[in-house]
Amino acid sequence: MIDKLVLRRFDDMHCHFRLNPLLSEVLPFTAQYAGRGVAMPNTRPRAILTGSDVVWYRGEIGRVFDEMPSRPSFEPLMTIEIRDNTTPAMVTAAQRAGAVAGKVYPLGVTTNSNEGLRNFFNEEISETFRAMQDVGMLLLIHGELDQKRTLVTEREEVFLPILLRLAASFPGLKIVLEHVSTKAGILAVESAGENVAATITAHHLCLTLNDVIGYGLQPHHACMPIPKGFIDRDALVKAAVSGNPKFFLGSDTAPHLREKKECAKGACGIFSAPVLPAVLAEIFEREGCLDQLEGFTSRFGANFYGLPINEGTITLAREPWIVPKQLGDVVPFRAGSEFQWQLVP
Repeated sequence: MIDKLVLRRFDDMHCHFRLNPLLSEVLPFTAQYAGRGVAMPNTRPRAILTGSDVVWYRGEIGRVFDEMPSRPSFEPLMTIEIRDNTTPAMVTAAQRAGAVAGKVYPLGVTTNSNEGLRNFFNEEISETFRAMQDVGMLLLIHGELDQKRTLVTEREEVFLPILLRLAASFPGLKIVLEHVSTKAGILAVESAGENVAATITAHHLCLTLNDVIGYGLQPHHACMPIPKGFIDRDALVKAAVSGNPKFFLGSDTAPHLREKKECAKGACGIFSAPVLPAVLAEIFEREGCLDQLEGFTSRFGANFYGLPINEGTITLAREPWIVPKQLGDVVPFRAGSEFQWQLVP
């Protein structure tokens, strides 16, 4: 039995770091084990839309990082939110300011998507996507559509024809289907060209809809895309441990204050950063695929983004521990649960 794992520092290709004061609480958890983290732009009250926003938000993250008592190697990978009014000039300016990607939130599908994209194929947004292709910015997509008479469990599958049409229309544009949550999504990514990949979260590898609403409402399991059925979860696990470089880590760690989760209309999002390495080690070991873990966490994402592999390492030891029931003002994923693997100095 293996008692220690030494892995290259992770690339977490989907992180919600929020703004202060929450930023100061949550960033250190990701920075413990990740050499890089893609910073999502749907922050409020200030969304990240322009090059100047990119500079500002990177500075906010940097100030928090500089105040950490122990500062491992960590780089935030910056993004902008792509809306109906995002122009090619805005894309170019953002790329020059350091943005590596643009993130699309279709209207109304998740947290802070009230000004999300309405039309994926009009002339104006096509020019914006073409500009992203020209400057080498990735297109990251929350792949769901909120349509009339479409159940929340069906939103991803309804979106997939749009994903495939975009990939065919812009073959030089690298596209990431973020937090894929269905077997249909896995098959679509596998069938698409080399310009399409997908991130997979730890919580979608663990949860089904039963864990959200099957045994009483469990708000700290609520997220978008909502966890689906057992067949979908099995397909996600199979893809994650397969060694297929189209699938890599994007935790979608998304903290909300406890009172924002435990209320009449709870916020969607799971704070997985404090337990991420332990959850992944548990899953990959159960599947007999610990040898595939580093590819999923530390190689495939970097390769798709065109980045060098992280040089630093982290160590996981087989030392049982129990997840705290609360960290600061946020309840972490699997609070109160016991894990056999933990991150050690």
